[in-house]
Amino acid sequence: MGSNTIHDIKIDDIKNAVIEVKNINDNYYNKTGDRKRYLIYTFGCQMNEHDTEIISGILEEMGYEHANSAKESDIIIFNTCSVREHAENRVLGRISQLKPLKNTKPDLIIGICGCMMQEENMKNYVLNHYPYIDLIFGTHNIHELPILINKVLQSNSAVCDVWEENNDIIENLPVIRKDKVKAYVNIMYGCNNFCSYCIVPYVRGRERSREPEDIIGEIKSLAEDGYKEVTLLGQNVNSYGHGLKTKIDFPDLLYMINEIDGIERIRFTTSHPKDLSDKLIYAMRDCQKVCEHIHLPVQSGSNQILRLMNRHYTKENYLELVDKLRSNIPGIAITTDIIVGFPGETDADFMETMDLVRKAEFDLAYTFIYSIRVGTKAAQMENQIPENIKHERLDKLIELQNSISYEKNSNLVNNIEPVLVEEISKKDPNKLSGRTRTNKLVHFEGDRSLIGNFVNVKITEARAYTLIGEIEAKQ
Repeated sequence: MGSNTIHDIKIDDIKNAVIEVKNINDNYYNKTGDRKRYLIYTFGCQMNEHDTEIISGILEEMGYEHANSAKESDIIIFNTCSVREHAENRVLGRISQLKPLKNTKPDLIIGICGCMMQEENMKNYVLNHYPYIDLIFGTHNIHELPILINKVLQSNSAVCDVWEENNDIIENLPVIRKDKVKAYVNIMYGCNNFCSYCIVPYVRGRERSREPEDIIGEIKSLAEDGYKEVTLLGQNVNSYGHGLKTKIDFPDLLYMINEIDGIERIRFTTSHPKDLSDKLIYAMRDCQKVCEHIHLPVQSGSNQILRLMNRHYTKENYLELVDKLRSNIPGIAITTDIIVGFPGETDADFMETMDLVRKAEFDLAYTFIYSIRVGTKAAQMENQIPENIKHERLDKLIELQNSISYEKNSNLVNNIEPVLVEEISKKDPNKLSGRTRTNKLVHFEGDRSLIGNFVNVKITEARAYTLIGEIEAKQ
């Protein structure tokens, strides 16, 4: 990782901490025959999931092994999300459940990291109400974890270290990927958009893009390790390249990744509609490995609400993008995010959202009730919507979208779709599951030896969220 200094933390100090903690864990193993074990609870988006893969890599580099339960763990870390209040409540509930375990196992290290801890009020709340927490860190200093754990072990006291920002990108951190078929690859960090409802720019910082050669090098290594699919991650991948010395944008990067041998599918998330350029649409069309799917959050169909949300596009602009995508990329699946009950949303505003959903015909929509996030502009707005009205609107929206999703999936019945087999089905252990290029989840019977391979699946049944099929016999 070089010899530079980040926030007065020397890379050599991190390496030394890795060695010291590993020695402690190795000595424990030599005495007992057991390895120290870790468990991570992950909440939130794919960015958090990938952060967990990095935290796992750091812990295993220090001699920890993955645990199957909290009871057998020596270190438990909660990687948190603050986008919605529900996620925060789930985290706090889980932490409360660990108090009895901590009482019976005082050497257990319990840590919290991620977006929740970047919020000053939430960090202070945890410090004041959960005195049995040993470790708190944020989104900007994951690489510092060996030093923090070493401090906890050496001092036998709690450590809290949350950086307000970090403009550096730390490369070559160890990673333990939970999936052996498809992989997440960060191409950028942070967000500059400051949507009025969103806490992300405050907890993830401003946009920083990775150098293209570092991204390409990581993906080539993944291809060498047998990965077939990569998902490029960023809060707004469309704005990739800002601030880099090399003049490169996101479409340029897609063309480069498309040339990497071994990688057969490329996905990305998330795209902001205001930055979805014709150049990107053409790159999606022309790059054979880029899948025919885009997640394009609309949030609302009302121009008035979109303005209050600080989204910088209109309903009409969005529908034009949908038309462009479908005319250039036949069969593309478009998914979205929608918030109901934003402050000031009238019945007429909500009906504009329903109208947009009918016209856009999304394959899938992730629908949410507006949740106040302290520190955002929307939290200070008047005309907050009563909870009962929010729930009524959400129910109507879900009913409409489910009918559209079911109809679109029904059109695939009898089609033969190439599917990348990912895993044993979570719904039925006697089946496999995988995804089409359009990101449709398909369940079908087959031998687990097919995991990691492509198979042709005939779709036999459609549901709103999934497809059922059978492997097409070779002729």
